[in-house]
Amino acid sequence: MKNIVKTKGLTKSYKGACVVNDVDMNVREGRIYGFLGPNGAGKTTTLKMLLSLVRPTAGEIEIMGQPLSAGTRIHILRNIGSLIESPSYYGHLTGEENLRILAAVLDVPKSNIEKVLQIVRLDKQQGKKTSAYSLGMKQRLGLAGALLAFPKLLILDEPTNGLDPSGIQEMRELIKSFPGQYGMTVIVSSHLLSEIDRMAEDVGVIANGKMMYQGSLEGLHSLDRTKSLEEIFIDLTGRDQSL
Repeated sequence: MKNIVKTKGLTKSYKGACVVNDVDMNVREGRIYGFLGPNGAGKTTTLKMLLSLVRPTAGEIEIMGQPLSAGTRIHILRNIGSLIESPSYYGHLTGEENLRILAAVLDVPKSNIEKVLQIVRLDKQQGKKTSAYSLGMKQRLGLAGALLAFPKLLILDEPTNGLDPSGIQEMRELIKSFPGQYGMTVIVSSHLLSEIDRMAEDVGVIANGKMMYQGSLEGLHSLDRTKSLEEIFIDLTGRDQSL
């Protein structure tokens, strides 16, 4: 199984402070990769570097077999969908109208709009102005936007943030369906160990900007069979975990 994302020595410093430190990430194609770590561990910065939203201080990024560079950036990004931080939309427009604008920017068929609204179960709410959307609906609309081009790679940063338990479960089941139904590889970051445990197949654990573990979820469990996953996480990161 080949890697769809590979980084080597990926590093980012701001004003002398290193927030991502020599990270080697390997994401296998067709899998759900859980990127796990405490708040402030460097997860979002790492994902932003994969999306060319942040320039690395050092290191290499390879996506879909190509080095990420000025010459390949546009081609690579056309095959990536992302939801980074809270999605923002025009509140005076409906969900469908917001997606029409995005579809025009991405140059994808308008027929994709109806498809993704059905996938995220917003097809009955597409005519409602987004200012009237609940937080969960806004998250699902953000996910619809990330899916609009039916990308090969989907990058989701804390997609369950702010959702109630039923919303978290719904988002989790949606994400789990993407590799099998649409052939997508998914990188999903979270500080919630319990969510990654229910969702991911492979895991990267980052703390203080450093990759502390990378491998299968089962491999993480097997690091110490006498300990719970929460205890293993604390051993790796030195920090307690929200459950």
